[in-house]
Amino acid sequence: MGALSHLRIVEIGSAAATSYCARLFADFGATVQKVEPSAGDPLRRAAPLTPKGHSGWFAFLNFNKSSIVLDPDDANAASLLSDLIEHCDILIDGRDVDAANCPSFDLAAIKQCHPGLIHLEASWFCGEGPYAQFEATDSTIRALTGLIKLVGPVEGPPMHAPDFQTGILAGLWGFISAASSVLGRMQDGRGRSSRLSIFESSIAVTEYIMFESFSRGDIMRRIGVNRFWPTFPVGIYETRQGWLGVTTVTPVQWRAFCEMLGLPELRDDPALFLGVDRLQHIAAIEGKIIPKLKQRTAQQWFAEGLRRKIPIVPVPAIGDLIADQEKRARGAIVPIVIGDEAGFTAGSMQRLTGTPPRRGGAVPDIGEQMLGRGHARKTEIPSPKAGDAHRLPLDGVRVIDFSMGWAGPICTRTLADLGADVIKIEAIQYPDWWRGVDRRPAYILDQMYEKSVRYCIMNRNKRGITLDLTRPQGLDLAKQLLADADLVVDNYSVEVLPKLGLGYEVLSQLNPKLVMMSMSAFGAGSAHRDCRAYGSTLEQGSGLPSVVGDPDGPPVMSHTAFGDAVGGLNGCAAVLTALIHAKLTGEGQFIDLAQIECMMPFAAPWIVAHSIGGEAPTKYGNRHPDFVPHGCFPCAGQDKGQDNWIVVAVSGDAMWPKLARLLGRADWASDETLKTAAGRRDIESEIEAAIGAWTSAREPEAAMTALQAAGIASGVARLPIELLQDPQLHARGFIQEIDRAFIGKHPQPSMPFREGANPFPIRKPPPTLGQHNREILAGLLGLTDAEIEQLTRDGIIGTEMLMEEQLVKEKKRAAG
Repeated sequence: MGALSHLRIVEIGSAAATSYCARLFADFGATVQKVEPSAGDPLRRAAPLTPKGHSGWFAFLNFNKSSIVLDPDDANAASLLSDLIEHCDILIDGRDVDAANCPSFDLAAIKQCHPGLIHLEASWFCGEGPYAQFEATDSTIRALTGLIKLVGPVEGPPMHAPDFQTGILAGLWGFISAASSVLGRMQDGRGRSSRLSIFESSIAVTEYIMFESFSRGDIMRRIGVNRFWPTFPVGIYETRQGWLGVTTVTPVQWRAFCEMLGLPELRDDPALFLGVDRLQHIAAIEGKIIPKLKQRTAQQWFAEGLRRKIPIVPVPAIGDLIADQEKRARGAIVPIVIGDEAGFTAGSMQRLTGTPPRRGGAVPDIGEQMLGRGHARKTEIPSPKAGDAHRLPLDGVRVIDFSMGWAGPICTRTLADLGADVIKIEAIQYPDWWRGVDRRPAYILDQMYEKSVRYCIMNRNKRGITLDLTRPQGLDLAKQLLADADLVVDNYSVEVLPKLGLGYEVLSQLNPKLVMMSMSAFGAGSAHRDCRAYGSTLEQGSGLPSVVGDPDGPPVMSHTAFGDAVGGLNGCAAVLTALIHAKLTGEGQFIDLAQIECMMPFAAPWIVAHSIGGEAPTKYGNRHPDFVPHGCFPCAGQDKGQDNWIVVAVSGDAMWPKLARLLGRADWASDETLKTAAGRRDIESEIEAAIGAWTSAREPEAAMTALQAAGIASGVARLPIELLQDPQLHARGFIQEIDRAFIGKHPQPSMPFREGANPFPIRKPPPTLGQHNREILAGLLGLTDAEIEQLTRDGIIGTEMLMEEQLVKEKKRAAG
């Protein structure tokens, strides 16, 4: 039995986001009934296709579901659909993206007689604000959210990644919304209705750079393929055989990288000490490292990097992923059946060890399930309690948070936003590294570690304490907190907590209901478990870069730290699943989350197609396998050095004549040979030239306004800093402002889904170092003032980060 096998899901409409959300439930045993028109979900026809014409994208999104066909012309369709929804737990609704001929029904009446129904509705922009009526596609959304403009050659155009990104990001957020609502309903009996913005969902990947811009200003520009602010080298390089992903963040990593390549002159150059300094010398550095890297294979460099603790990783082709035996053994690559074709796809990345996900399955044929009446609801739902209308869904859940940086903290921040009591544990010796790793006196005395905006956006709504876990007193206090917790999260290397005596084997004896998640780069059982990794490393090793870019170009990265946010959202989905199971059974479990696997769904459609057909994936550059035209086009100001671009996509044949008329080409609009994408493909270059000429005469905002007024999907390619003033985000109240010591008022992002008109509120500012020591140690653990003061004198707790010389003295004292 899966962790979610007691749940029944109904999926309506056609949206990648809702399909992926529903598949995440199916992975853990939920019954998912997908309602389709007689022609099937339009996504069944989305490229890439298998040799027999099955969609790799649809297959990945929909295995282990059943398909029900309801024809809106059937007099009984509305009644049948209403009966189906009345007897389900969760309605996942993508009609606002594409209704897919879903029969109409009275949802309000259903909710009135079924108050425990959980309803998730996804749309591009949630139907309000200046973008409310915009036509959209995956690429126009990513352009608007700052995920395109910083990628690609300096001279442009900015380089798209393929489609299939926004659906995965929004699907994860949708699952977080619906699964947290399940937990809330288990406590108060109340169903919840949430509206999910696909546009806002994608900001999870770019919010770090967006809010860094708040403090650093407008300093980020596109600086070349596989190059990103604020450090260098972070990119992909050719070796003697294969491609190698390289990330050097710290001075120690840079020195080790130079030593590995035999380049002491780079290692010892003081002008190259920091990554931001190395960005000023890209050509000179690459002129020396590229010839060196070509002397050995990617696998040989990887082995050497493991030995030297350098974050480098081979960049796999899609075929390499399919052949990877470890990924198959872990369930990251699973078998799939589509009609009479069999292949592989990306499995569940939420690796619960106690209630593991399904390993592969079959994609439903259209209408394979015959629909009858009287589908008894499986879940026993308590009656809604009076006075609980404003209760947050995770109220009463306690989380002990050992995570730092981005991936772990965005997971626990989301839990805190939803009402969980998250207690963040740092140490004055080793605070969260997103506070800064500078231990020089000036940095410490100025308390710069309290002024990091990126730390603040990841740690709101939490309480914070300090504990030195390397000493018995600190370890004992941590165990006391864990004895009554529901969840513990860490994103250290896999051995850190077990070596401290806080491994799952120990903690599960202390607290059998405890869910524990380790968020390492490659997984606790991986042969590469000791590999150092950042968010960039995770993308480099995921297979995604191999399908991005021009047909004759190198693998291309999409982001400086794509994997961090994606790992955090997958981690949040995983712990919610485990918490649901724990609430039902009283049984905790260990979650072995491998963040590199969490990036693999972005390459999943090509995994399906390649595993069946055997042909290497086609790289389209900024074009699209289904949409013609589709690309990123220059806007006015290019001749003055302005970097202005807009993404334009004809996502359906009905959109084409609208674009043709806007371009002044009535002949194109009436040309029968151009009515289909296949026909337009023959003159694609000519169409692109006409679009470029039209957009080049207009400012980006004016071009988008005109295109959208004509009903054409388009989006300005924005910089992350521009999102701080985005009219849609401000109209929706997405950017909240809070006040915090040391920083003052600063902006914070909201979650992309909400239950009412307003976003979930920020109830607490991010904690200063050790801010809640007394509140938690006295209030939860019952320590006296004298005991707390002694802990402070002993350096077990504190509120000030240690300088380097203080840390050295502590280490000497501990050793002697």
